[in-house]
Amino acid sequence: MAVMTVDRRRCLTVLAGLLFGMFGTLLAAAPASAHAALVATDPGNATVVPDAPNKVTLTFSESVQLITDKLRVLAPDGTRADQGEPTVDGATVTIPLRSGGGRGTYLVSYRVISADSHPVAGSITYSVGAASTPPTEEADESVNVDPVVRGLIPVGKYLGYAGLVLLVGPVLVLALLWPQRLSRRGPGRLIWTGIGLVTGSTLLGLYLQAPYTLGTGLFDVRVGDMQDVLASTFGAVMLVRLGVVVAAAFLLRPLLGGSGGGGESKLDLALLGVLGVAALATWPLTGHPTASPVAGVSVVLDALHLAAMAVWLGGLVMLFAFLLPKANARELGAILPIWSRWAFTAVGALIFAGVVQALIEVSSLSGLVNSTYGRLILVKVALAAIVIGVAAYSRKLVKDRVAAESPRGLRRIVLIELGITAVVLGVTAALVQLAPPRTAEAAETTTTSTTVEQTLTGKDMSLQVSIFPATVGNNSIHLYAYTPDNKPLPVVEWKGTASLEAKGIEPIEIPLLRITDFHAIGDIALPQAGEWTFKFTARTTDIDQTTLTMTAKIN
Repeated sequence: MAVMTVDRRRCLTVLAGLLFGMFGTLLAAAPASAHAALVATDPGNATVVPDAPNKVTLTFSESVQLITDKLRVLAPDGTRADQGEPTVDGATVTIPLRSGGGRGTYLVSYRVISADSHPVAGSITYSVGAASTPPTEEADESVNVDPVVRGLIPVGKYLGYAGLVLLVGPVLVLALLWPQRLSRRGPGRLIWTGIGLVTGSTLLGLYLQAPYTLGTGLFDVRVGDMQDVLASTFGAVMLVRLGVVVAAAFLLRPLLGGSGGGGESKLDLALLGVLGVAALATWPLTGHPTASPVAGVSVVLDALHLAAMAVWLGGLVMLFAFLLPKANARELGAILPIWSRWAFTAVGALIFAGVVQALIEVSSLSGLVNSTYGRLILVKVALAAIVIGVAAYSRKLVKDRVAAESPRGLRRIVLIELGITAVVLGVTAALVQLAPPRTAEAAETTTTSTTVEQTLTGKDMSLQVSIFPATVGNNSIHLYAYTPDNKPLPVVEWKGTASLEAKGIEPIEIPLLRITDFHAIGDIALPQAGEWTFKFTARTTDIDQTTLTMTAKIN
């Protein structure tokens, strides 16, 4: 009975350390960030097109998934301009539009799920014929997430990491290093706790994904919302994780049974190894690695990083809670050198995978220093450096055989390692909720239109003018003529000039070609930057013509 009480106390000590690390998660957690960027649209944002398009195309920096009824196009009068179901092909979303759209400004609002399971939301506008007041319905300008949901997501992820630590490392130690004379009841409780944490974290993650992606409250989840989550890539991966954990639980029963164990077979251990690899792969498949420029490499590296972490920290938990207090000097003399080699290999894998992953996700020194993601990476590196220093000292004790003769000192060192790494786990759980710098850089490098769009209004006509690219050198000019009531106006003859009086450039004639009754195009070479004056004359009959003037900045 006394032994059981001591085992319970040690398990509670380990759990208390994990709860301490959870505070690191809550302190480091930030509002969830969209992890994909809108890089192109057709029609372009804030542009004016002469005719109503039959579709709107949105292109993102990574592949996305659709959310039911979260892609909308509103006409100038506030009615829905989209019809039919939107489609997605990798990173490109297509929204079909109804025919016969009127003139004015249209609002496109979107909310989709990025490749790493995070919501992406925003809106753009475009105009047909001429700009007007945009529709008044509110659009998702940003990724609004309920504060409770936002706080629970990193906590759930932390509990999943903690479950891995209490599952992978202890199983490995119990199967390969555990002395036959010692009871397995205490480690068994720890392993079952790990299974419970992974299972609970997975179920919590599945539930939270619905309000997270939809932007609703914690308890505003409908059955249909959960069906959509389960039908998504995220849901499929999480269900695989649940299945693997359940299968592992059945295979672990012989390993955890009896005071001396030995009920497990080599086949069971081999199957557990396969299941362990499958389970570890589910973490990167729902995170940043799937959206990496080298997704296959990132998934493997992230799984390696998690495996090394789970083996190292889980083994430290077993040392602290059970082996160092219970094993005798002879047993420790045999166990510690082997464990020391395991730990050395795991730490090496951690460093290698972590450095390569950081290089992929951060990609620049500026991103490392100036982004929240980069600064948390630096915090994680600093904490890891301290832990590695402590681990190096404990390895020295093992080599000098001091640890086997006096395990109390090594136990204190292991406790320090566990305390710091609990916080590292918290920082890691917060990191997966932040957009890596490469995402922000993708958004910043998005090609932006330099086209000058203006609508000139006269007594008898309105003229839509488009100048592209509005820079020094060759420029294309498009002209569209409309009546005051926004109907195409036939033009018999077009004339145009461009001048830059500030630099003494006299009017240059623009050769204009009539394409349709109301549309003309022309090309002109503009030699210098500045505020250019453009004058256009449209003759509609033998005696009627209108001349309109505008200025445009040429860069």
